[in-house]
Amino acid sequence: MLKSKVKGSLLLALFLFLIIAAVPVKAANAPAAGEGNSTVMMRARVISVENLEPAEEVKDYVQLEQVAEVEITSGEYQGETHTLLNALMGHPYFDIKLEEGSEVLLWGEVDDSGRLRTVYLQDRLRDQYIYLLAGLFILLILLIGGRKGVITIVTLGITVLAVFRLLLPMLLQGYAPIPATVLVASAVTLITIVFIGGLHRKTFAAAIGTIGGVLVAGLLALVIGNAAGLTGFSSEDAQLLMFMEGGAIDVRGLLFAGIIVGALGAVMDVAMSIASASYEVYAVNPEITIKEQIKSGLNVGRDVMGTMANTLILAYIGSSVPLLLLFMGYDTPYISIINSDLVATEVVRALAGSIGIISAVPLTAISAGLLRKLGEKPAASSTVEADSK
Repeated sequence: MLKSKVKGSLLLALFLFLIIAAVPVKAANAPAAGEGNSTVMMRARVISVENLEPAEEVKDYVQLEQVAEVEITSGEYQGETHTLLNALMGHPYFDIKLEEGSEVLLWGEVDDSGRLRTVYLQDRLRDQYIYLLAGLFILLILLIGGRKGVITIVTLGITVLAVFRLLLPMLLQGYAPIPATVLVASAVTLITIVFIGGLHRKTFAAAIGTIGGVLVAGLLALVIGNAAGLTGFSSEDAQLLMFMEGGAIDVRGLLFAGIIVGALGAVMDVAMSIASASYEVYAVNPEITIKEQIKSGLNVGRDVMGTMANTLILAYIGSSVPLLLLFMGYDTPYISIINSDLVATEVVRALAGSIGIISAVPLTAISAGLLRKLGEKPAASSTVEADSK
């Protein structure tokens, strides 16, 4: 009876959370829809392309010019055809070579009467491939995970909603990044772990380990980052925030908030693995002492810790491969590399996150051992029961 009430309360809390998260949040000082808006984004398909030699005065920096006829395939102006000029300058990042049948993203200028005057090439359309990959991801989770797979998708959806409907709007409105991130990360942790493990001692142990490990990572990054004078402006995206209209954003705080978010998944994985293993040990042998149970949890944690720390550090290294190649290609001195703001920032991210994972191991193991006395004794696993029969 008590468990059903608790489950009902949890479902109600989740329903309210989804309702709140689904409400669009307007960023501070953002213009309302239609205010001063004279441009529109559209999908389009290339109908025909004509390649032209560039004019003499632009040949030094334009290699090829394309005159393309495009048909708009979405929105208010669907079905209209327009002509645009596309200049190719020999840069693989900026050049978009058009071919007949290409799917592209356009932006256009709209006059006061609402007529689409001119269209310009914005980018290739890539979202359909992203949706295809996301669909494959969800399908595999459902096929392999079954009921747990459904729960995984639900918790993943809650995490995405929490980030895009709560955390990011809060940051845009000028909230302090670190407290806001800790609050949202804690909420996501509790909801995710409760959904996966249920209202159980191992769930609370995993939550304690996760939140504790993430806080250690964030606080350590904050202390070391302040001492090392990290600016938070190591990336171009962070630098562009200075010129964005709206309230002031604490870019330096975003650096440490990003470390918390980046470490959350790995820390949660480690904490849940240790808590589940510790509970199973107690389920098989309820006579085990608290000290022995904590020791077994630490043993499991040591194995998981090594692989997850590698995962986190390799993820940061993988995103920095082009930068590392630049340093190696130009024989940049080590002392210059390690003291640059960009490299120091990434190193602090990786090491602080890894220390958060390491901290979660004893926190979870000790919590799982101390919380064993709460509630009734665990039932032995089905495997043990089958063997006894």
